[in-house]
Amino acid sequence: MRLSRGVPFVAATLLAGALSWPTPVAAKGVVEHHCTRQERVRVPGAAFQQSACLADLTTAGLAGTPYTDVADQAGLTARGTRTPTGVPGIQIDGYFPDSSRFNATHGWRHDAQFVIRLPDRWNGGLVVTGAPGTRRQYATDTAISDEVLALGYAYAATDKGNSGADFYRDGKRPGDAVAEWNARTTELTRAARKAVAQRYGHAPRRTYMTGISNGGYLTRWQLENHPDLYDGGVDWEGALWTPDGPNLLTSLPTAVAHVLGSARDEDLYAAGFARGSEFLWPYHEQAYWGVTQKIYRAEFDPAYDPDCPGPSAGSTPERILAPCVSDAAYDYASRPASVRRAVARVALTGHIGRPLITLHGDLDALLPKAVDSDVYARMVDASGRGPLHRYFTIAGGTHVDGLYDTYPDRLRPILPCYRSAFDALVSWVERGTRPPADRTVGRPANGDVLNSCALSTPVAPTAG
Repeated sequence: MRLSRGVPFVAATLLAGALSWPTPVAAKGVVEHHCTRQERVRVPGAAFQQSACLADLTTAGLAGTPYTDVADQAGLTARGTRTPTGVPGIQIDGYFPDSSRFNATHGWRHDAQFVIRLPDRWNGGLVVTGAPGTRRQYATDTAISDEVLALGYAYAATDKGNSGADFYRDGKRPGDAVAEWNARTTELTRAARKAVAQRYGHAPRRTYMTGISNGGYLTRWQLENHPDLYDGGVDWEGALWTPDGPNLLTSLPTAVAHVLGSARDEDLYAAGFARGSEFLWPYHEQAYWGVTQKIYRAEFDPAYDPDCPGPSAGSTPERILAPCVSDAAYDYASRPASVRRAVARVALTGHIGRPLITLHGDLDALLPKAVDSDVYARMVDASGRGPLHRYFTIAGGTHVDGLYDTYPDRLRPILPCYRSAFDALVSWVERGTRPPADRTVGRPANGDVLNSCALSTPVAPTAG
């Protein structure tokens, strides 16, 4: 580290191989002006960059090429979701100076990798994001990049400076790896704004921050700490870190205890997990709870159990996903003050300086909203910034939209609501049209839940 990607949806994404990098060439069938100014665009501060003029910057056009990584997007979107295609422009891939080497994308084995996409038809705006969980820079290409590019925005994403299940090994002090996520996002935003100016002749008129899960956390943190860089943001179920709790380390130990058979369902409810989400627990026991607790506990409290996960979370998907038995008894409140100081370095305050829209599913079984976004909304209100915040609970939403494919009768994808929220944010910032008041957005009884969502539709009242 010189200054992570979502916890994997399927185990295969943990061990994804690197992609080789071809010599860039102008895409066939693209007119000559398509590459205008390409050679002039230099990303300030980058240690390396490589640009290509492409016929289509969306996932449909890039799938199977080194310009995206579909495997790293696994589970984030539901099958059948419509995504735009046919957005020509320039893609710049590269990395900033960094001493860690978790990210093997392109065979570079160099962290602080980024992607910047500059569409031919630009609307004057820039959208910035950081990878969810412990994924890398292409993770939200389908969920975010495709849509905003089609709307005309330039797009920039970062791997956050470290990735994969061993991200906690980066840095010298507890909390260093997560602190780097924030620094890398700020670094990319500043650099991308200047790259945009080189390509189009002027800086972006609007810059929006957004993200999923850890990307949502980054959105909150950036709007609290660097509001001068942004005009607003959309936070899709961002992780909450507070020194005294709640945070991941106050809810997940109970989940690990449930995995190991030492906690009851009632204990999970008391920890914040929603009644009605029980059908999702077996999947989360296998794919999320154990690995998430152990690697984030190793990041902030490595002294608790130095032997698990130790120098690596594991070399196989099975070992990576397996919980540390000791985590079932982890009690954040009783840990030394040094642990709370480590969390405090990256903590949120609710003191946002720009408009922010938060979305959270009421069936999120990784970051239960009762101990996450519900709390964050109260923090924003307590800081006096409530007028800058809107909070929408998505009925039937869970942490990753891919689970809709397994439970279409019980879940709804959040992505359509995210798109509506982004449109609402733009109207709020650019036209002064305030979004609807905070509410729970009902799951419609019929209609295309894969591709439509009206934030103005509240849950229908029950009879009685």
